[in-house]
Amino acid sequence: MQEPSDRALVLRVRRGEEQAFGELVRRYQSSVFNVCYRFMGERHAAEDMAQEAFLRAYQKLEHFDVSRPFGPWLRTLAANLCLNQHQRKRLTSVALDEEFDRPGGARAHGLEERQQQAERDAQVRAAILSLPPHYRAVIELRHFQELSYAEIGQALDLPMSDVKSHLFRARKLLAQRVGSDEPN
Repeated sequence: MQEPSDRALVLRVRRGEEQAFGELVRRYQSSVFNVCYRFMGERHAAEDMAQEAFLRAYQKLEHFDVSRPFGPWLRTLAANLCLNQHQRKRLTSVALDEEFDRPGGARAHGLEERQQQAERDAQVRAAILSLPPHYRAVIELRHFQELSYAEIGQALDLPMSDVKSHLFRARKLLAQRVGSDEPN
């Protein structure tokens, strides 16, 4: 039997079938947690923000446009919550665990290669976490959520020129921070 679509589940929740929202949570809990973890850098804070994101999604489900995909909407909502949290309270940089998946699914074969890749991944994650929250937001939405510039502008309430500028500056900072320890 084929699983119901996200759209069908949203419509069922709107009709009062709360267990349908449980299915949406099951489908998206990992990806929402990953978004929150990349922003927050700490497991407990990411869990709290993910829970808050699902609560807000449930509260706003009546206003969700069912003609659009649910997953990107939910992950953008989570990213915005995390960004707002950073604006309310400055977090210190923290060490990261290997708790979220590596983009692209690349696999290193030898022990030394895996160790080098893990070090590189940790360096990139630390560099992303060290970015100012508004730069981290555009990196998250563009490279992890794969939103277009227009969608990022809409999600963050920014003009297209600011989205492009923030992405340019964020990428430049990341290149400097990640590349600073690299041999030429």
